[in-house]
Amino acid sequence: MTQQQRAIGTRAAIIRGAAVAFREHGYGSTTLAGLEVAAGVSKGALYFHFASKEALALAVIKAQHEASIGLGQRLLDGTVPGLQALILMTFELAAQVRDEPVVSAGIRLTMEASNFSVPVVGPFHDWIDVCGQVLRRAINEGDVSADLNVEAAAHFISPAFTGVQTVSQVLTGRTDLFQRVEEMWVLLLPGLLSTRLSAERRASLTALPARVRASCAAAPGV
Repeated sequence: MTQQQRAIGTRAAIIRGAAVAFREHGYGSTTLAGLEVAAGVSKGALYFHFASKEALALAVIKAQHEASIGLGQRLLDGTVPGLQALILMTFELAAQVRDEPVVSAGIRLTMEASNFSVPVVGPFHDWIDVCGQVLRRAINEGDVSADLNVEAAAHFISPAFTGVQTVSQVLTGRTDLFQRVEEMWVLLLPGLLSTRLSAERRASLTALPARVRASCAAAPGV
């Protein structure tokens, strides 16, 4: 292993370790000493890779966003119908937030972005954009109403998921997150579905949240 490869590996390990600390304690309550312990490195090694606690927190957010937006891009690039892709996206992100420390830490840090000297708005814009693209696909496929205000819907769905997962974390440590995401969609779908759908198609789409929840819950590691 070259020195560069070791440095890359050490940096990644620091991010993973720091994510555990940030996830548990938040930005304000996490100390540099705590980050050193969580990452398993000396203060010198920590500062070699990151100039400050804020720089490390921003690196965690970046790693989280790359992992999360990657699943959104995969569904955008795939052939899954738009509405199903959007619902599946929220359940897969829910699994990430619940189970992966870097993702849950990145989400928490993004919510605490007022502590940083630079704005953290990119992840919000990216997710709103992905929601909008998938909704437009669903409209073209005839499942979502052509009269839908896509921009308004995308600006609502993404923050709605953020709120659902945040409250789930506070109340149950996200043990009920899949249930709450399903309930979110049960409430949202009537306002999205096209009035021109056949009764059979409407029933099939209405049942999507429960089906996607069941398939995600049965997936390995979920």
